Amino acid sequence: MKLRFAGTGDSAQVPCFGCDCLACQRARLLSCHRREPCCGEIELDGELILIDAGRMDLAARCERQRPAAILLTHYHADHVQGLLHLRWGRGESIPVYGPKDPQGCADLHRNPGILDFQPGLKPFRTLQLGRLEVTPLPLNHSKPTLGYAIEDGVNRLAWLCDTVGLPGATERFLSEWRPHGVVVDATHPDSYHSPNPESDDSPHPESHTTPRNHNNVAMALEIIERIQPSRAWLTHISHELDADFMATSRILPEGVELASDNLQILF
Repeated sequence: MKLRFAGTGDSAQVPCFGCDCLACQRARLLSCHRREPCCGEIELDGELILIDAGRMDLAARCERQRPAAILLTHYHADHVQGLLHLRWGRGESIPVYGPKDPQGCADLHRNPGILDFQPGLKPFRTLQLGRLEVTPLPLNHSKPTLGYAIEDGVNRLAWLCDTVGLPGATERFLSEWRPHGVVVDATHPDSYHSPNPESDDSPHPESHTTPRNHNNVAMALEIIERIQPSRAWLTHISHELDADFMATSRILPEGVELASDNLQILF
């Protein structure tokens, strides 16, 4: 099983439009520091499974390799916007799985094109995709949101994004399941700020508030400490978090790293 981080940014991405922080300046100069919307790719036995679909160049990626299926965590725009173009393609339909969300992204459901939206996944009920066993896991977010426990018969990977903390049932499942790798939401630096605590994904700093939709680094590290995977990657990263790491030279615990766009992991 191979994991590729196709995008590791939050909804504002890096660089963030109009921002001159050090992280945004660096990303404009060096493309390796850019962060597209958070999404991943799993490859096994020559088949491609997408996790989320927020990249606007998604159709071009799928031209190179048509996905066997798409797993959606939820229906916020930065996780589904690439489907708006992809759906008008040609050829065999592509199964799309995700949470039950009556509102969802309504236009996609009314006009799916080649996308074959499956009934909403039920938490903890395993889905078989080729040799992959995929178990949906409830997460804490402002829309119905699922993480995924993914197993190829030998290796186990948990994808936990978008979330703030974990529901008790999800954490108990993971503690018993014992993943080898964990990908976890760590959008904010530990001193989190937001101009609008009522918004879904407010990424810009003005006033102090407790994270309500995404983990900060400390919260993500606490999840990793409790689950005890061999390796872990932080994702859904904001430009504030990149700037914080640049300013503080923070060192993460052994086995934990900031994910980056196009990073590939072989299990």
